[in-house]
Amino acid sequence: MDPLRDKVFRGLWIGVLASNVGTWMQTVGASWRVVHEPDAATYVSLVQTATMLPVLLLALPSGTLADTFDRRRLLLGVQVGLFGVAATLTALTAADRMPPALLLVFTFLLGVGQALTLPTWQAVIPEVVPRAELASASALGAVNTNLARAAGPAVAGLLVAHAGVTVVFGLNALSFVVFAVALMRWRRPPQEGSSHAERFGPALRAGGRYVRYSPVVRRILLRVALFVLPGSIVWGLLPLVADRELDMGSSGYGILLAALGAGAILGALLMPRIRAQVSPNRLLVLSGIVYGGALVVVALVPVALVVVPVLVLAGLAWMAQVSRMNASLQLFLPNWVRARGFAVYQVVFAGGQALGAFCWGQVAEAAGLRGAFLAAATLMLAGTATVVRLPLHEQAGDRSPAIYWPEPHLMLEPHLDDGPVLVTTTYRVRPEHRDDFVAAMQAVRRSRQRTGATRWGLFRDGEQADEFVEVYLVPTWEEHLRQHDGRMTGSDEREEEKALALADGPPAVTHLLPAQSPD
Repeated sequence: MDPLRDKVFRGLWIGVLASNVGTWMQTVGASWRVVHEPDAATYVSLVQTATMLPVLLLALPSGTLADTFDRRRLLLGVQVGLFGVAATLTALTAADRMPPALLLVFTFLLGVGQALTLPTWQAVIPEVVPRAELASASALGAVNTNLARAAGPAVAGLLVAHAGVTVVFGLNALSFVVFAVALMRWRRPPQEGSSHAERFGPALRAGGRYVRYSPVVRRILLRVALFVLPGSIVWGLLPLVADRELDMGSSGYGILLAALGAGAILGALLMPRIRAQVSPNRLLVLSGIVYGGALVVVALVPVALVVVPVLVLAGLAWMAQVSRMNASLQLFLPNWVRARGFAVYQVVFAGGQALGAFCWGQVAEAAGLRGAFLAAATLMLAGTATVVRLPLHEQAGDRSPAIYWPEPHLMLEPHLDDGPVLVTTTYRVRPEHRDDFVAAMQAVRRSRQRTGATRWGLFRDGEQADEFVEVYLVPTWEEHLRQHDGRMTGSDEREEEKALALADGPPAVTHLLPAQSPD
């Protein structure tokens, strides 16, 4: 694919692949380390939970850091820290001083590193790949993840069987070195933008506000949750399927995960053709039915020769759903909030996996593996049926930055921290355009709220029947200046132009600042 022709992207992609392979090897090793412990189902599911829970807790702060600070330095520092944690884990395991509880602690710490890495890497991709190639780069990201899913578990299964878990943990530590070397070879150019970096607290709130007022993003997150919650049973309980239902041992567990990964890679290769022939919502339905059917087969037909090819289909369906959501989000989010938007996506994705893995572990303890897989299949098919009433929104418009507001010229000189700032915009609208104007201003409302407004209202002047006054509140003067300087997109500009076309003449804008109380 075209992005791999770029030397920088290719080097970073290979580094991420090495890290992903190591992470999957680590997960397999940790899961197999506890598979023969008492209450194995709980421990195995807790390994998945400990891996994903940090993403749930730290993804949004991590995305805020990635949108605020130098992303290369952030990624490099995280890889150094991960190497230290993984090397310590390896040494303690070699010394036979790694009880299950301590293993879960180290797994959690490695998950913290992944929570810092994931949104930052997603935000780096548009820096090294032209926008025209972002869809291909997103597909390559999915290929990367699923190559790791195919290779990591298979290699780890063989190493666990013939060399032991310690070797697996040690190779995971070395994988972080590979990514660190790739980052050291990348010379990130100076970044354009405001001379004032966003502060952590306001930036964190701005990211959450953007997602809250973006119907497209919220619907993507809902569809992800409805798929991942039941789908996570495979990743959480597959070690027990391999050991108890299929009697395949550790190498067999690697084969089952490799089947899932191989199906996902096949799905990545077929995605361009699938996207051309199948609508997004129909793709969600088809992949949900295939995945739900695969869960039924795993539950009712405990035969390796049947389960392995069925897991290939499950991997293809997983890939179709996840890559579609990922690519849609990558293309929709504007650059200024991309890492934070992907961080929320990771919260939903990893939270669904962590919660699902834990819950399915408890269901398996109470009702057995077959009962758990049948319950998950039922939930998967029920969630798929909701596509009829809760489909993905159509995505259209220009997501590139648009600076079209005039610079504010004030007699006062507010400090960047001054606020809140009340912005009023007065429009004159003829009677025949009033209803259409009010409807058009709803899109403007969402734009204001996504980019900084905490409150918004549209009012009519009681003394002037043809005057409408838009009022919105922004926390600080700095936050309002960021609306002027890069937070708006071409789509925001088009929506505002639709409303202005229904008004007579340019609107009158005022900026109201807090009055200083006399001492």
